[in-house]
Amino acid sequence: MAVNVAIVGATGAVGQEFLTVLAQLRFPIKNLLLLASARSAGRKIEFAGNSYTVEELTKGSFKGIQIAFFSAGGAVSREFAPAAVEAGAVVIDNTSAFRMKEGVPLVVPEVNPEQIHKHNGLIANPNCSTIIMNVPVWPLHKANRVRRMVVSTYQAVSGAGAAGLRELEQQIKAYAAGGKIERALFPHQIVHNLFSHNSKIAPNGYNEEENKMVNETRKIFGDPRLMITATCVRVPVPRAHSEAINLEFERPMTPQQVREILARAPGVRIVDDPEKNYFPMPVEASGQDDVLVGRIRQDISREDGRGIDLFVSGDQVRKGAATNAVQIAQRLL
Repeated sequence: MAVNVAIVGATGAVGQEFLTVLAQLRFPIKNLLLLASARSAGRKIEFAGNSYTVEELTKGSFKGIQIAFFSAGGAVSREFAPAAVEAGAVVIDNTSAFRMKEGVPLVVPEVNPEQIHKHNGLIANPNCSTIIMNVPVWPLHKANRVRRMVVSTYQAVSGAGAAGLRELEQQIKAYAAGGKIERALFPHQIVHNLFSHNSKIAPNGYNEEENKMVNETRKIFGDPRLMITATCVRVPVPRAHSEAINLEFERPMTPQQVREILARAPGVRIVDDPEKNYFPMPVEASGQDDVLVGRIRQDISREDGRGIDLFVSGDQVRKGAATNAVQIAQRLL
């Protein structure tokens, strides 16, 4: 069944990726509406052989729309998503605006697809780092409950949008030319550097990104007892986030058992060749939807066999944002 689709934030990095993913997954679109701020209105965008004119987002934009993908920032979602729902659309929101709101499903289709049809017009797409972690950890959690997760992230600049990519590119050119390194988006130089994720530090000492990974994973897994601690770091990589994950299970777990489970898991591809020292890399995760998983090994700091270490890479613009949302929409239909 073909449906009328709107994309809010159509000119942004994720908005553009929505168009790529919708085309590649052959999502059944009857009519397509591209929405953005007033300054982007009038811009022409090609999709599936047709040219579309970007329109200014207003609360009256959603008449006849059945599915609305939002990716224009939390403030925009809070202001305009209720109007889309009132007009009869199902909103799949890619911001943090509604993720932890009671009654709003927070969905990774490989993990909790049963939540999709419990919506009241709103479905939240989780944080990109949360999705990339949850896809490989969930099948392990189902087989042998994870008691504790320790995760350190290596997050690409495009996680901050197209402006993040531009800033890295400009700094690379300036560095190569011996020029002055200019900062606009990030609080510190990103070229030849890394720093704690550029989000606000909360009273608990964790930044917003770290708290999102903790709270969202508990909600998605339906397990408020799950112990999680995260350290999120921005690195000078254009695209695809990587994560080092340490897992503590309720019962002993071997690397071979992990490999067997992940080999059958949807959305996962094992890249784990110790002889060639070949493991997940963001350059290979970029542009695809699978989360690459490797460095599968026993945690040698434990004597009880209940610890496993993993290293993963996933495209945060695709599976961490656009693809996850489109997969939700596919299941809606």
